[in-house]
Amino acid sequence: MVHQPAAATMERLLHLHNSSSSRMSHHLYDPWDTNTSTVTTSDLSPDESVSPWDIILCVTGTIMACENAIVIAILFYTPTLRAPMFILIGSLALADLLAGVGLIVNFVVLYVFNNEVATLSSAGLLLATFSASVCSLLAITVDRYLSLYNALTYHTERTLTFTYLMILLLWVLCICIGLLPIMGWNCVREQSSCSVLRPVTKNNAAVLAVSFLLLFALMMQLYLQICRIAFRHAQQIAVQHQFMATSQASSTRKGVSTLSLILGTFALCWIPFAVYSLVADSSYPMVYTYSLVLPAACNSVINPIIYAFRNPDIQKSLWLACCGCMPPRFLSGARTSSDV
Repeated sequence: MVHQPAAATMERLLHLHNSSSSRMSHHLYDPWDTNTSTVTTSDLSPDESVSPWDIILCVTGTIMACENAIVIAILFYTPTLRAPMFILIGSLALADLLAGVGLIVNFVVLYVFNNEVATLSSAGLLLATFSASVCSLLAITVDRYLSLYNALTYHTERTLTFTYLMILLLWVLCICIGLLPIMGWNCVREQSSCSVLRPVTKNNAAVLAVSFLLLFALMMQLYLQICRIAFRHAQQIAVQHQFMATSQASSTRKGVSTLSLILGTFALCWIPFAVYSLVADSSYPMVYTYSLVLPAACNSVINPIIYAFRNPDIQKSLWLACCGCMPPRFLSGARTSSDV
């Protein structure tokens, strides 16, 4: 009984010693202990993970820029491609090229220069360029309608000056849309008002989506009118059985089919995202936004492919630029106003 207190005391000392050793060991080897004097993994900033969606969009933007740069180069270095329809195609190609550059810039801003001014400028560039792409498609649709509705007076009424003026007004409007985020129409100060595409507010995104749907409805109405005129021409040609008329009918049908391909692709790529912008907000999972933005961006990848493979004049220039030759099928057949 005399040694029990001593034993208890010794046991307590051993317990304290073990606890002290354990704390010392944790202090020396725990890499997350900020009180240590050595450099630990907590002192090093971890590499920010890059979203695979952003990588895909950046690659898509690069493809967009390269493809449309080829179209612009062909239109610029081919003196014969100066008709109003080719100028409008050039406007569309320029808009899609800048949209591709905008996607690349947006990737750089997200992971390199992530600050408020760069973010707003990148968002403004994307808004302006994609708006110009949509408006250029509308202008092409109007041009196709006028070329069929006023076939006899089309070349005299549609002068280059009028076309350039229309494109200038189109781009001024789209640049003004692109300046909205940096002029204060953003959700940087109020994150709760953000849309699915930060830093655009939900109200602004809704206005843009509704405007897009209205423009597309106008394009579809013009397309229906084009089809009606084309069918009426086909009936007249079936009665006349003239070679020149048959050639014109074939060209008209090709123009209508190309236009339907453009508008159909445009609808499949853009309408889901426009509708989603109306009903969703920033609280929705980003994977939904990415999965709908990507097809919209791919529309600008598809546009130059359609023009390169469907337009005989651009095909000729591509063959001459690539191999310096021209297939025999291009040696006959003149370009008409209906070749889109």
